[in-house]
Amino acid sequence: MQTATSTIYAPPLGMKQAPPDPARASVGHLLSKAYSLPCSTATQGFTQLVPPMKRFQVALDVLLPLLYAPAEPAQRILVSYILYSLYAPHPIAINPFQSALLATFVKEREAAIRVAVDGGVSENEQLVWVLWKILRGDGSDIGPFSPSTLARSPLPPKLRAANLTLEDEAERTRSDLNGATGTDAEAQVTPEQDEERQRLSDAMTLLLAARDRVLTLSEQRILLPALPQLTSRPVITPMDLPSLISYNPSIAHPLFAALLSSCAASNRDPTLYLEVLRYLPPILPSFDIMGRLLRDPTTVLDIATGGKTTIADLVRTEVLGWFLHECINWLDRAEEDERAGEVSDDRFAKGVQNLCRFFTSLIKFSIIDPASDADSAEMAHFTLRNARFEEAQLLYRILVTGQF
Repeated sequence: MQTATSTIYAPPLGMKQAPPDPARASVGHLLSKAYSLPCSTATQGFTQLVPPMKRFQVALDVLLPLLYAPAEPAQRILVSYILYSLYAPHPIAINPFQSALLATFVKEREAAIRVAVDGGVSENEQLVWVLWKILRGDGSDIGPFSPSTLARSPLPPKLRAANLTLEDEAERTRSDLNGATGTDAEAQVTPEQDEERQRLSDAMTLLLAARDRVLTLSEQRILLPALPQLTSRPVITPMDLPSLISYNPSIAHPLFAALLSSCAASNRDPTLYLEVLRYLPPILPSFDIMGRLLRDPTTVLDIATGGKTTIADLVRTEVLGWFLHECINWLDRAEEDERAGEVSDDRFAKGVQNLCRFFTSLIKFSIIDPASDADSAEMAHFTLRNARFEEAQLLYRILVTGQF
């Protein structure tokens, strides 16, 4: 008699396994390489790799486990954005992954709050903020930024996890109290507080965007009042500042003033920000911000003595001479490139003209003494070498005679 187990069908050993889905493999490769790309670009890559009829299943099988897993914050930020953007034309409330995003927000927010209570900072603070933006319907603001940028951008105190709540979550928290007499401070979010956090979140998004594009006047009006809060714990790094100055010189001065002031308030060393100013190229936005900073009377920390000084004096003593020297070096290299035929634009000529005009204005405002060799010797040699330009001739005459 045959046993029951003998009737179980066993596939032949030679039978081939189903081949792996190439779309899933491609998505895995995309997720491992896309951290430095804008989130919107990574989403486009996902939609190009996965046919429309398979997107939900691939998102369910490949992306969702990464959202729940203790993966790198940048990866979870990217996954969150893709899950949102697949249904972005529609309200977040009907997104099939909305409940998963909300559950992750609640879980990571609570974990971040526990870390903060112990005096630390959770590595997922930025993930909580991104999920908060998405669940409020503002996920499109995240699109232009890369996951790595979002993951490493420090948040101002008011956008830390403990201060980010959603209406649904707050309502659920209140119902969980079950009629208790005590009140939950985290659930008690006034409309004014909610509006303030939204305003600050919008301003942070604009500050990150200012590195890559010119802000409109209306966007600048949103950003400028929030700069002191965004620089108390800087949202952007020193390496972001040159491109921001180039695209948005009008906000560069108040931003630098806020950064230097925050260093004074928190007793931080401003050297990294001053280093950025020293190596700015000789273009109009650079001269504009330098001119504004050299006339700024705001009180800041004196890095030499540890006492107090003004932004104007700090920039004059720690930056100006170095900046002028590097401008001259930059223009000398540009002239060599022009003679070698490596460039065909007028960057050298424009640079000489603008540098000479800038130096002339420094003399006019008594920031530089033309009679001082320490202040003007290098510039005198530079103007003499470039005397074929009218601006250089005029400046050389001022330096020699000491008169306008």
